[in-house]
Amino acid sequence: MMPESPTTERQLIEQFLDTLRALPEVHAELGHWEPIGLIGDSRHDAQVNLQIAGKSFTLLIEAKKAVYPRDVHQVLWQLGHIRRNTSVVLNRDEAVPLLVAESISPGAKELLRAERVGYYDSGGSLFLPATGAYLYIEKPPPKTLSKSMRSLFSGRRAQVLHTLLMCHQDWFGGKELAEQAMVSPATASQVLTELERFDWLVSRGQGPSKERYLKEPAALLDAWAKQLALIRPPELRRYYIPSMKADTLLERIGQVFATHEVGYAISHEAAAQRYAPFLSSVSQVRCRVLIGTAADAAIGELGARVVNEGANLAIIEAKSPGELLFREQVGGIWLASPIQVYLDLLRGEGRAKEMAEHLRKERIGF
Repeated sequence: MMPESPTTERQLIEQFLDTLRALPEVHAELGHWEPIGLIGDSRHDAQVNLQIAGKSFTLLIEAKKAVYPRDVHQVLWQLGHIRRNTSVVLNRDEAVPLLVAESISPGAKELLRAERVGYYDSGGSLFLPATGAYLYIEKPPPKTLSKSMRSLFSGRRAQVLHTLLMCHQDWFGGKELAEQAMVSPATASQVLTELERFDWLVSRGQGPSKERYLKEPAALLDAWAKQLALIRPPELRRYYIPSMKADTLLERIGQVFATHEVGYAISHEAAAQRYAPFLSSVSQVRCRVLIGTAADAAIGELGARVVNEGANLAIIEAKSPGELLFREQVGGIWLASPIQVYLDLLRGEGRAKEMAEHLRKERIGF
């Protein structure tokens, strides 16, 4: 798909030229804007005459709006076709096809680099492999891609990802997935469409009977982990309950919350220690709680008082039951799912990240 308008395409290619010209011993001039036919239906969207340390190249630009892993095969075919046919015409300079796009996902960049195919995106990332010249600049993703990724890994969309990861060995129809994730069919469909762009799903069937299967759970979980730094962490309500160590407190929370029928799920170190012991002791209990009158009464019965420092209980307010998806009851205590605990630990302090990797290896397995 071409950029939305010629203006967008021109701005992108001008930005690409500015990036090249800012490099030492690099001279770049635009050869032409409009697509031109060379041999058969071989076309490219712009041509750049490039000199690097006195060596000449002709860049054949293919412009796209956005490129994901599923698009790379077609891009490689297009650029290879352009290069083969254009090299006959440009018999003096090396013809180097190069993809210019508003956004290129990290996975797509990795595939393009593996095939030694050049690219440039609006965030300023550049990869240009040529005979006798090699340019590689890695910049943060452009805002359009970053915003899209953040929205995929937050809110109700995250519940769909959570479901796919917890049930990664199952095939799902769209309606079934929506029911398990506690979201609307439209939300489930949007997430599946996004994941297909990353080539993380396989599908079978057509129409209403179409089913998907998550073939790359590790890649999805890795991508979610990378996004955590860009997503605002949930706010904590910090409490101190006198005369209670974490293990005793955990048991007491289970009893009191059960009595008041409070929806909750223990997470962070206290939960990880139950799933896959790693630390000699845990100093604080953190849990997600469906806040309401029942939760307030339970917290009051625990004798918890609000503190800014020295808390041994931290409450993460859950706004809907969907935030407690796949909790597990272990020894009479409700624990957040191993996936949720892993992600929470990655945001923790001290040895939390080490504990996260231990949990992933021992309990999650991918």
